[in-house]
Amino acid sequence: MGKISVTTLTAMALALSACTTGTANQADVASAQTVAAMNTLKAAIANPARPEAVRKLDESRKPAEVLAFLGFEPGADVADVISGGGYWAEIMAGAVGPEGSVTALEPEQFYSADGWTALTQRTPGIKVEQYPFDRLDAGSNRFDFAILNLIYHDLYWQSERWKIPKTDPALFLKALYRAMKPGGIVGVIDHVGKPGDTRKTVDDFHRIDPSVVKADFEAAGFVLEAESQLLRNPDDSHDVSVFDAAIRGKTDRFVFRFRKPQD
Repeated sequence: MGKISVTTLTAMALALSACTTGTANQADVASAQTVAAMNTLKAAIANPARPEAVRKLDESRKPAEVLAFLGFEPGADVADVISGGGYWAEIMAGAVGPEGSVTALEPEQFYSADGWTALTQRTPGIKVEQYPFDRLDAGSNRFDFAILNLIYHDLYWQSERWKIPKTDPALFLKALYRAMKPGGIVGVIDHVGKPGDTRKTVDDFHRIDPSVVKADFEAAGFVLEAESQLLRNPDDSHDVSVFDAAIRGKTDRFVFRFRKPQD
C-alpha cells in the first residue's frame, strides 16, 4: 500500500468529522423536538381552565408520559376514540397546535350535550362526531394518532341500561384501521384481566386479558410496536371490579402502541 499524503489525510478527517457532526446534529434536533413536545404536553395539562375534578385524574393516568410514549406529536390529526368525558381530547387539543386537529369519536349512547358544550367552550378546536356504539364509521386515512383509554374492553360488553348491543370487535377494528393513515399510531390503555371467557370477564369486572387485545389488533392488520409499564400495579389482584372503591383509579393497566403499516 502506497503512502497517503497529508492533504489526503486531512480531507479524510474533515469528511469523517462532517459525517459525525451531521449525525450528532440529527440526534440533537430529534432530542430537542422530543423535549419541545413534552413541554407542550405539560403546558396543556397545566392549563388552569381544566376543572379540578379532571385534573385529579392526572396523577394516576400520567398523561404527559403516556402520550410521549405512544408517540403523540404536535401537528398531527388525532382521534380520541370513545372519548367519554373528553379527558384525552382536551389535553391533546391544548398540545396539537394550529397545524393539527382533534376529533372526539363519541358513541351516541354516551354523548352528553351539556358536558361537551362546556368542554368545547373552554377548549376550542375539538370536533365531536357521534356514531352508534356498535357501528363505527370514521372514514378513510384521516388520523395520524388515536387513543382508546380504558374502553376497548367495552366492545365485548352488552348493556340494556346504556342501550349497548352485542358488538363485533373485529368490525370495529376494521373501521378503525381504515380511518388511520398509513403509519398511524393507535394507543390502547386498559385494565388487566385474567385469561378466560372474555365477555364474562368484561361483564363481571370491566377488565380484559391483554393477550386478547394484542390478538384482535394484529388480526385487524395493526402491528404491536411497543408496550409500557407506566401504569402497571402489581398489587392489583385482577379479580375485583375496576369500580370497586379499593382499586378504582389504581388498577393494573397495560399500555400498547400499535401502528398501521405504511403499505
